[in-house]
Amino acid sequence: MTNYSKILERDQQYLWHPYSAMHSDHPIYPVSSAHGVHIKLADGRQLIDGMSSWWSAIHGYNHPVINQAICDQLQNMSHIMFGGLTHQPAADLATQLVEITPASLQTVFFVDSGSVAVEVAIKMAIQYWYARKQPEKNKLLTIRQGYHGDTFGAMSVSDPVNGMHRLFAESLSPQFFADAPRCRFDQPCLAADIAPLALQLQNHHQHIAAVILEPIVQGAGGMNFYSPDYLKQVRSLCDQYQVLLILDEIATGFGRTGQLFACQHAAIEPDILCLGKALTGGYMTLAATLSTLDISQTISNGEPGVFMHGPTFMANPLACSAALASLKILLDSPWQQRIKQIEKHLTTGLAPCKQFPQVKDVRVLGAIGVVEMHQAIDLKTLQPQFVDAGVWVRPFNRLIYLMPPYIIDTQQLNVLTHAITKIVSTLCQE
Repeated sequence: MTNYSKILERDQQYLWHPYSAMHSDHPIYPVSSAHGVHIKLADGRQLIDGMSSWWSAIHGYNHPVINQAICDQLQNMSHIMFGGLTHQPAADLATQLVEITPASLQTVFFVDSGSVAVEVAIKMAIQYWYARKQPEKNKLLTIRQGYHGDTFGAMSVSDPVNGMHRLFAESLSPQFFADAPRCRFDQPCLAADIAPLALQLQNHHQHIAAVILEPIVQGAGGMNFYSPDYLKQVRSLCDQYQVLLILDEIATGFGRTGQLFACQHAAIEPDILCLGKALTGGYMTLAATLSTLDISQTISNGEPGVFMHGPTFMANPLACSAALASLKILLDSPWQQRIKQIEKHLTTGLAPCKQFPQVKDVRVLGAIGVVEMHQAIDLKTLQPQFVDAGVWVRPFNRLIYLMPPYIIDTQQLNVLTHAITKIVSTLCQE
């Protein structure tokens, strides 16, 4: 039995993959290595990565600078508890994040994953109002078609009807929802777009601790790109009704939309910011929740005098070192130019899909390209076609999309977009 076959056999016997059934007949592909924008399968085939490993590996794979940073840190310590202790990678990374994020954000709470960053943000908002003697402000308001993670607090603010967590609806804390805006990225926000959220704030602000949104781009909930003007109006409404604003930039942070952070398209600042995914360049699991001094000091000065959260692997030194190296690579590079070039080639390369009747929409923003179909996609059938075309593209629901590493070149982008166009064209012939 070949190594490839052994991996598949043990995988089939023991492993449970995300959003899948045990012993599923959906194809699984063993990987032997990854370098740059290429994923090498254990059977020798090489794929161009169009997903950045779920939007995180922005510098590609096996980057020598990040590799060295982790090796150097490993000589000192791989992990140390963060209760009562600290270390230079955490202090340096917190300083860096405060410097590059909106000016009002001055405190950093490190966590293990994006979902937990959202949990922490929700707990911060609720504990903030508890410390201000307003415990009745303990609900969240968000827009439909959003996705914020798979843990219970995060699920409660993800779309309860069309999202991935419908079966848990009766077990989740009830939150307030408003219809998502229809104004696209390059359009003004009309009164009809902001009215649903404004009405919820008007009627329920006494019970709302915070509004939570994915700024500009709704990710796994539908890859929708909405107007920066909408975000500006949300900020104004939160100020008017004394409600905190949480921005979930786990998917959009670190340049993906063409700005370092998506909220910068609207020139607004949140009260709480969630970061993750690309924070370590896709190397290790690490996320962060940033807040204003008002929030951190109010919580610290109120009852019980501490913030009630503390992950075991909080501020892991290896992960912090990887993040510092990744941020240096990004900030020292012409990343804005690269994102513009990716946007240009995605726009051109995916444009032919607009002609196909089964395609509902084609949209591009920064290093994000989306082909939305009218009907849901059969992943079992489609995934092998992409692999046979030499690319790694992972569609979901009605969406075939690309979020490639920033180091991708024009030829590699052309291979990706050509594969999508060709495969979508065959779908339209069925």
